[in-house]
Amino acid sequence: MPATRIDGRIDAVVHISFAVLMVASGVRYVMRHSPADNLWTVALAGTVCALYAAVAVLSLRGQPWMPWMFALVAAWSALVIAAPSFAWGSFALFFLARSAFRGWAAYVASGITAAATAVGLFRMSGGTDIAMLLGPLAAGLLLTLIYGRIEQDAQVQKQLLDDVTQAQEQLTASERAAGVAAERERVSREIHDTVTQGLASSLLLLEAAQRSWPEPQSKAEIHKAAGLLRQNLADTRTLVHELSAPGLETGPLPEALEQAAGQYLEAFRFQVTGDPAPVPGEVRHALLRVTQSAAANIQRHADAENVSITLGYLPGAVTLDVFDDGRGFNPLAVPAPSEEGGYGLRAMRQRVEQLGGMLSVESAPGEGTVIAAQIPLPEAGTPSTASPSTPARSAPPQQQPGSSHDPHNRRPR
Repeated sequence: MPATRIDGRIDAVVHISFAVLMVASGVRYVMRHSPADNLWTVALAGTVCALYAAVAVLSLRGQPWMPWMFALVAAWSALVIAAPSFAWGSFALFFLARSAFRGWAAYVASGITAAATAVGLFRMSGGTDIAMLLGPLAAGLLLTLIYGRIEQDAQVQKQLLDDVTQAQEQLTASERAAGVAAERERVSREIHDTVTQGLASSLLLLEAAQRSWPEPQSKAEIHKAAGLLRQNLADTRTLVHELSAPGLETGPLPEALEQAAGQYLEAFRFQVTGDPAPVPGEVRHALLRVTQSAAANIQRHADAENVSITLGYLPGAVTLDVFDDGRGFNPLAVPAPSEEGGYGLRAMRQRVEQLGGMLSVESAPGEGTVIAAQIPLPEAGTPSTASPSTPARSAPPQQQPGSSHDPHNRRPR
């Protein structure tokens, strides 16, 4: 099994130090001993150097090198006992042994290295200097404790890094899942407020035309249903390409809201209050979809005679109120979303609340319905996720009879 190598820079320092110490110790030994003694000792030192080089190369390549390390420790022990001049190389050998082995094997290899060094130095003193015997043992014990603490700290840091990495991966996965869920909600709202509402209205018109066929009124209803289907087709293409409403980014906001409501309502009153202010694209989009959904619900369910839509500009906010005097309903008894519907109010509320606004629904059976939305506007100079739209066109503060906003003069579109 390939052993885990210590840091590359420490490896290089250890290897270079061993080479320098071996050369210095070899020169010192040759100068102090006879040629007869030099031959076998130099040969053993060469063997140690060759084994050390083999271990260094194998460790660099990531190949198994522990058997070679056993041979190196054995050869080194014989060398340092026979020639204590080479004792300085024990430091490099100690770190190499701790890199090669783990657990009890590391302690055995380090202990053998320290014990052999102690025996060699003690022999060199003629067996009289106890410090030569205890010094290497104490140094080996101290280095073992220090190295063990370093390894322990490194393992703790590695575990912490692994935990942080795992937490980041889990967070990324959670954010990805939340993003997918949010995108599904957004797409479902877009489809509900455009394609679904339009198709439902077209179906009502076609059913009415079928009941009145072949009266002239049926042709008008078929014509209007065809117009809604064309608009649905355009909205569907837009959803496929960019999921944004045609003309939303430009043009006055009141006209966009009137057009959205006019797709479903034949007659309604529209007015603007307050001083018009720039409205970001995402706020315009929400107001448009709320208007479409509310108008479609009025057409399908309210059976109302009068409908009023009010766009209001407040300091730091924009409001939208949709009132009808139709059947009304109990807001607390709205059924959960299903294949038959039930997404409208939920989608409206989500749109408004995602922009930091509030949406309220006031209704009761037989008393009509009021849907009120208020969305905050960014302060001047505050960046927005979308460019501010063109300021909305202000309507006259009071509608006069006979104007285009008079419900009695409203013509089918």
